[in-house]
Amino acid sequence: MQKKILLVSSETNICKILETHLKVWNYIVFTVDNTEEKAIKILQEKQPNLIILDTLQSQFSQYKICNSIKKESNIPIIILTSLNNISDQIMGLKFGADYFITKPFSPKELRARIKTVLKQVNKVNHTTKKCLLYIDNLIIDTNKRQIFKNKERIHLTKIEFDLVELLIINAGKKLSRVHILNRVWGYKPLNYMDARIVDVHISRLRSKIENDPNKPNLILTARGTGYMFQYFQKIKF
Repeated sequence: MQKKILLVSSETNICKILETHLKVWNYIVFTVDNTEEKAIKILQEKQPNLIILDTLQSQFSQYKICNSIKKESNIPIIILTSLNNISDQIMGLKFGADYFITKPFSPKELRARIKTVLKQVNKVNHTTKKCLLYIDNLIIDTNKRQIFKNKERIHLTKIEFDLVELLIINAGKKLSRVHILNRVWGYKPLNYMDARIVDVHISRLRSKIENDPNKPNLILTARGTGYMFQYFQKIKF
């Protein structure tokens, strides 16, 4: 089945080039300009598998659309950006971006990243049985990929759930940032920014599931290594 990609861009010429490449690669493509309402409308109607956000009229507009999309869906978002500044990209992650590709980039690089992202979306993890996990005041449904805190559902992005699931599967084990990046994002870090992606998502995850994110007792920091999920008793129903 052909995968569907929503392309959001304010640059007509770049949009046409990207659209041509995507169609040649056998993807179904929907394109919209940088109007938030249009992007959400297509998202709801067409249910794309992936969203690509090109540089818009302002970085704030890009982040605003990204944030609005994440409120509607867990569909992964790739941001195409000319910004090489780490703080700007971290800001994008906080608004819900999952991946960045820095301009200029080759069609080969874009295609490889799209394949990696879609592979991660379709990945079925066979290393754990589907069950309900009761951890502190959390209920984690690994079948429906949902988490409840104090019986209230917490909204997690796909990346965030993949991350917490990986940590839970390896509860009590220290996982390096390199290992986490490879398992959750599907690639090895090439620079400092790649490793920072893990830290930003861990911070966001802690803010959602920990009772006190500043003093986490579930997702622990393994100094000099990465992170570790506190050991717990797994219950199956």
